[in-house]
Amino acid sequence: MEPNKVQSEGGLNVTLTIRLLMHGKKGETVKKMREESGARINISEGNCPERIVTITGPTDAIFKAFAMIAYKFEEDIINSMSNSPATSKPPVTLRLVVPASQCGSLIGKGGSKIKEMRESTGAQVQVAGDMLPNSTERAVTISGTPEAIIQCVKQICVVMLESPPKGATIPYRPKPASTPVIFSGGQAYTIQGQYAIPHPDLTKLHQLAMQQTPFTPLGQTTPAFPGLDASPPASTHELTIPNDLIGCIIGRQGTKINEIRQMSGAQIKIANAMEGSSERQITITGTPANISLAQYLINARFRDVAAMWNDPSSMTTS
Repeated sequence: MEPNKVQSEGGLNVTLTIRLLMHGKKGETVKKMREESGARINISEGNCPERIVTITGPTDAIFKAFAMIAYKFEEDIINSMSNSPATSKPPVTLRLVVPASQCGSLIGKGGSKIKEMRESTGAQVQVAGDMLPNSTERAVTISGTPEAIIQCVKQICVVMLESPPKGATIPYRPKPASTPVIFSGGQAYTIQGQYAIPHPDLTKLHQLAMQQTPFTPLGQTTPAFPGLDASPPASTHELTIPNDLIGCIIGRQGTKINEIRQMSGAQIKIANAMEGSSERQITITGTPANISLAQYLINARFRDVAAMWNDPSSMTTS
């Protein structure tokens, strides 16, 4: 994007994209917002508790869309308070998703920019210290009255126009809502409350997928960012997967396998089908962290498919 001389009100009609994290389904509201603001508003698909809302358009359309979102959130807060004994109204909170390369400009030297934003708008602004999982984006949380939030978004847009992102951005993708699963002694258990419940379907899939795979406990998989764990040497891991399940790993036109490659940082090769064999060999190459993350993602894919088997109505979404 060309550097723009931006007025303090951010009044130049420059096309800009702002990403926002939201919870729940707000389909009807979004339709109305599109019509009234003139901005392009897209909501990420999938059964995730978190959705990414992408708002694109001239700056004034973006501000209109944000004003509508902020007032809608305030309305939701007021409605939810009518049933609660609390008397003080909590602030409206929005979470933007911003490329990490632009966060330095938002914070400013020694925090000067963010302090100026807080003081001039009255909104609370916080930039997360860590990047969102498997991405190069950070969450920027803004809270306050709808008016304060709108002023703050205007200032953030100005900074983002003046300091475009550097290098490639890996966008944050929310994870589907899934019950935590633990694999122990070759059995799969789902966690419900404080109990681990044996899950026969997942166990079957798990045994198929992990015939030769020592599985890393879920909590130990760390997303590998280039350069952060350059020290462990690359190693190779192989697993065998039945032919009839390979499609769910590859996905339509290779979309799923490419996603797993990108998120894990591992190289993944799938051998061609051998005549007379009902199985395919998958070879994963990378650091131990890359490999365990790739295994986890392949495993998660089997979990999604198992869930679809249990709930045939969701088959069309795969």
